[in-house]
Amino acid sequence: MTHLNSTQILLASRPTGWPTGENFEVRTVPLAELADGQVRVRNEFISVDPYMRGRMNDTRSYVAPYQIGGQISGGAVGEVIESRAPELPVGTLVLHQHGWSDVVQADAAAFSLVPKIPGVPNSLRLHMMGMTGLTAWVGLKVVAQMKAGDTVFISGAAGAVGTAAGQIAKLLGAKRVIGSAGSDAKVQLLKDKYGYDAAFNYKNGDISGQLHALAPEGIDVYFDNVGGEHLEAALDAFNDGGRGALCGAISSYNSTQPSQGPGNLANMITRGLKLQGFTLANYLEHAGEFSSQMGQWFAEGKIAYDETIVEGIEHTVEAFIQMMQGKNVGKMLVRI
Repeated sequence: MTHLNSTQILLASRPTGWPTGENFEVRTVPLAELADGQVRVRNEFISVDPYMRGRMNDTRSYVAPYQIGGQISGGAVGEVIESRAPELPVGTLVLHQHGWSDVVQADAAAFSLVPKIPGVPNSLRLHMMGMTGLTAWVGLKVVAQMKAGDTVFISGAAGAVGTAAGQIAKLLGAKRVIGSAGSDAKVQLLKDKYGYDAAFNYKNGDISGQLHALAPEGIDVYFDNVGGEHLEAALDAFNDGGRGALCGAISSYNSTQPSQGPGNLANMITRGLKLQGFTLANYLEHAGEFSSQMGQWFAEGKIAYDETIVEGIEHTVEAFIQMMQGKNVGKMLVRI
């Protein structure tokens, strides 16, 4: 039995406003010998995601907050390097939620076996072919009930979920897909690579005016990753019977003051709108259908993706903060 150490990143204190390195602790701990039914996994990639910021607050949410002194959990993909569980032999690729560490050891039931696909990076299991892609699929198809011919607006469109959602919307038959992003370069990327019919830089201001200029006939579906002014702009732009899937509100995650709600919520009444927040855990029954469809689209060469990869477990916090600042294109990952 090989004895290894595990480098883990813990929550040292709860951030006030923007997180800093002082809110985290890097700790190296020795791993015990494997027990029957356990496996040891060397992570290849770990994920940093916007929802993690909410879990750093001690508030009620859809998932329990991180505990002070506890490891930051979240998505990771890696390979079994030692095993005392016959169902997960050495060399098996697995997904798990043990999060920010280089090596993890636990019962086999805590890991999900995923096949290695020739020519497809394992990292895609953490975004386009994993929970990120499924989130976009569920938000559009199940929550917002997008129909062929709809005009769709996606905020935060250059991020991991946004780049997936724009492509999925087009493949599901959207008439027009519009996105917002935080730089002119990202706006151009959305149009050149991800099939967006139009996009705008929200940092130029007047989000509602920019959206109206690109969707003068209104929008039917809104996929929200940002909240705040973007949500208010969508409420202005909705056609009668419009539907919104509220996935995230990153504009307020680091705010130290209560967020001000949209001033035009009455449009929900006068236009018969439906806005529904969702978290993926309540829709996992759709994973099989999504995997089949996404696999087919990949095989047909219809899916593009970007990854922003930071090297080394020691730079995980830096990667997380950069992701929160919008410095990534596509999925932000840490390669171990």
